[in-house]
Amino acid sequence: MTGDETFTLTATVWLWRSAGKERPMAWHFLTIDGQTSAEIRYAALGRTGGFGSIPVEVRIGTTCWRTSIFPHRDSGGYILPLKASVRKREGIAAGDEVSLSLAI
Repeated sequence: MTGDETFTLTATVWLWRSAGKERPMAWHFLTIDGQTSAEIRYAALGRTGGFGSIPVEVRIGTTCWRTSIFPHRDSGGYILPLKASVRKREGIAAGDEVSLSLAI
């Protein structure tokens, strides 16, 4: 991983579904909260993008990719979207606990 600061954590995958009747959509996320989110907030000062996003590099198992985390009003932390390709490669489903490394 190539970021200035790396954080290691475990979080539970949760599913968000749109309310659309024609074509409902679903997205998988991990919530980063508590002390880890406070440390990330401090480490990312001056490096946020649109909507308060923070560019990150993530590793779950053998899969590494670049994405962004986004502020999460409900938890006061951040949410990390999980791409379908990552979930398939690592065998991840909603409700699973996942260990990951996240570099800013």
